[in-house]
Amino acid sequence: MIGLDTNVLVRLLVRDDEAQHHRAIALLGRDPDETFFVGEVVLAEVVWVLASRYRCDRDEIASVVRQLTQVQELHFESTDRVVRALRSFESGEGGFADYLIAARARDAGCSSVATLDRALHADSGFVPV
Repeated sequence: MIGLDTNVLVRLLVRDDEAQHHRAIALLGRDPDETFFVGEVVLAEVVWVLASRYRCDRDEIASVVRQLTQVQELHFESTDRVVRALRSFESGEGGFADYLIAARARDAGCSSVATLDRALHADSGFVPV
């Protein structure tokens, strides 16, 4: 298994640099038995880059994350956690990273996540500070 950095996934997704895009494609295609690890920090960064740099909206981002979780060669820390965060992101007002943080906290046994982010105050799983 090979871990992927944010920039590799971004080049695959946005194809804004043809040379780097082809290098990323070559990496993923060089060995059909190879799998690639996508850490939650990497996924959160990918979402942030797509939103801030490429101005993708929530629906586009949700679609990309969903598609990534279905790529057989990609291995996530917890696909279940990513999917739960994605569902919350689709129905909530907060950012994807916020919901990933909440899903991870729940898995660690936390009852809620304390936040100052007003967009999250109405969401279950978060408590206002």
